[in-house]
Amino acid sequence: MKTVLINGGSRGIGADIVRLFTERGYAVAFTYRSSEKEAGELSSETGALAIKADSSSESDVKAAVGLALSKLGKIDCLINNAAVSSITLFTDISLEEWNRTVGVNLTGAFLYAREVSREMIKKKQGRIINITSMWGVVGASCEVHYSAAKAGLIGLTKALAKELGPSGITVNAIAPGVIDTEMNSHLSDADRAALTDETPLMRIGSVRDVSEAAYFLASDAAAFVTGEIMNVSGGFVVY
Repeated sequence: MKTVLINGGSRGIGADIVRLFTERGYAVAFTYRSSEKEAGELSSETGALAIKADSSSESDVKAAVGLALSKLGKIDCLINNAAVSSITLFTDISLEEWNRTVGVNLTGAFLYAREVSREMIKKKQGRIINITSMWGVVGASCEVHYSAAKAGLIGLTKALAKELGPSGITVNAIAPGVIDTEMNSHLSDADRAALTDETPLMRIGSVRDVSEAAYFLASDAAAFVTGEIMNVSGGFVVY
């Protein structure tokens, strides 16, 4: 049985990835930081292992990976999904807010990838999938800290793909567009309508759109795909 560890899996895109991978036969472990109730309900629903961990904490990440390995026996695929964001004018971003955003979105992915890749290198196989954002590709006004962290995740993906490729490990990223999640719940009806009009496919994306992309990149069908940034934005961003 194939296994997957999802960093940030209790809500939104991460929770749907947990559901999809368990539905398709994976043994799944996922981490969460503060969503205790949601994590417990998802674990009960799917049978996935829920692990409490702060992705910006090195000791938490090491403990989480160790627990996942002990329970699953191996980690075939790592999906870095944990994210935080906020709408803040650049001149108002505090150092604390900057560090928290970079810590969760970028440093966490680095820490999980470092710990998991050690085991993958020994096996000469593995999949690492990073969930970035279209704002990491094109930038977003009033989200400089988030855009910078997600852009850094793209750089991490490309560089790591080159370094780990000789060990049979693929490293790819998914850049979602506007997805119907709690993170975008602050959008007004007018904002959602405007974003829909700007999207060539004329709709807001669903979490399943992103989950299916992740499943493809984790599958044998993507065995010769690495270093790619998969744009799942409905055409909002074309490059």
